[in-house]
Formats: sequence, structure tokens, C-alpha cells
Amino acid sequence: MATQCVTAAVLFGAGDVVAQQAVEGKGKNHDVSTLVLNNSFGLVEAFGGGFETKQRSTECEDEVGDSNAPFARTARLTFYGGALFGPAMTKWYQFLNGIKFPSPTKALMYRLWLDQAILTPVAVAFFYGSMSMLEGKPNEAVDRVKAAYVPTLIRNWGVYIPTQIINFSIIPPHLRFVTVSIVSLFWNTYLSASNASHEKAQRAAEQPGRAVVEKLQTVD
Repeated sequence: MATQCVTAAVLFGAGDVVAQQAVEGKGKNHDVSTLVLNNSFGLVEAFGGGFETKQRSTECEDEVGDSNAPFARTARLTFYGGALFGPAMTKWYQFLNGIKFPSPTKALMYRLWLDQAILTPVAVAFFYGSMSMLEGKPNEAVDRVKAAYVPTLIRNWGVYIPTQIINFSIIPPHLRFVTVSIVSLFWNTYLSASNASHEKAQRAAEQPGRAVVEKLQTVD
């Protein structure tokens, strides 16, 4: 299982790097010297420079967009892949491969159905919920899942139904996780960009309310 978990961690981290560099075009903003804001633990750290006051830290938090600092985002995706996704998927494929069917055709049909009709709907919700938790925003989890769930699920079926037909029909059982992992590099790029997009949209929606609160506090 250790190998599968490390593989999943690397692929999720790599998918986020591709998303930030190739899709979002962040360039040098994606660097280990970037400010890391880990809201999950309430910490504010700076790699390559310090902050003299709490006020300055708050200002920088507003500039980089809270928990979506590039390096912290990659770290979250890497953690998710290695600690959550990797173990779960390893056990899932062990379960699917252990089921005996009377014919190869039925094996393909039932495994595909179990994977895409049972696992995938749960996995999609779990991903967006986990990202909200890891960003330190559990109150946003339900709204983010609602906003992203259906589009992500439909796109997942478009990618993984053909992949799994090939996987379950011609790929040896011990290589099926590897096959899914290769496809996952591209899929994880989409997931990272999608989660960042929904996180940004939620943050933008909160700005008017935040401005009103700050204005009232100023008046008081």
C-alpha cells in the first residue's frame, strides 16, 4: 500500500503544479518562497522572509487569497492524495479484483458499475469536502460540493468510463492502479483547477459581506 500512497501523493501534487503553471499561468508565483497560509492550523508562515507584525500578515493574507497560496495548495493536494485517496483506492481495487464472476463480460460490467455508480459519486463529494476542511473552511464544504458536484461527476464519467473499460478488460489486476494513476495526472489537474475556481468564487461572494462588517466596525 505504501507504494500506491506515495504514487497518489506525487500525482495529486504534480496535477496541482500543472494546473497552476499550464492552466492558470501563475509562473513564479508558484514557488517554495511563496507565503504559506495554513488556515487549518491557524498558522501564518513566510518562506524566504519574515513578517514583523500581525497586521502585515493579515494584509498579505488578503493579497494572496487566504488559503489558496500556491505552495500551500500543492501541499494540501499532495496530502490528500497520499493520506486519503491512496489508501482508499488501494483497498477499493483489492475489493474489486477479489470479486469472482462467472464470465469476463460480467466481470467487466459489474466492476465498471461498482466503480462508477457507487464509488465515484461518493469520491467526488469527498474530494471537495476534504479540500474545504484542509483549507480551514468547513463551513464552505456543503456549498462547494453543491456547486461543483454535478459538472465534476459528468466529466469524471466521460474520462473514467472509457478508461475503466480498458482497465478491467485487458490490464492485469496488479497494474490497474498504475493505469488509473496515469490518467489521474490529467484528471487531478482538472480537480485542482476546479477546486481553486470554486474556492475563489466563494471568497468573492463573501467580500461584500466582509466589507459591510468592516465598515460597521469602523463606524463603531
